[in-house]
Amino acid sequence: MATKKIGTAGRFGPRYGRKLKKKVAEIEKKLKVWHKCPYCSKIKVKRESSGIWVCRSCKSRFTGKAYLPK
Repeated sequence: MATKKIGTAGRFGPRYGRKLKKKVAEIEKKLKVWHKCPYCSKIKVKRESSGIWVCRSCKSRFTGKAYLPK
C-alpha cells in the first residue's frame, strides 16, 4: 500500500522510521525509471535483476550498479 508522502515505502507501515523509509522510496523511484543505454544512447534501459541491465531497443545486456546502471 503506497502512501502519498512516502510512496512505495508505505508498505512498511509504522516500522523502520521515517528517514529509512524516505531513503528506500528515493532509491526505488530512481530504480524504476527508464535509463539511457551506453551503446545506442536511447532511453530504453530497465533493470533485469540486481546489477544486470537490458536495453529494450538494441537488446544489449550489461552490468552496472545494483540500483543504477552507471
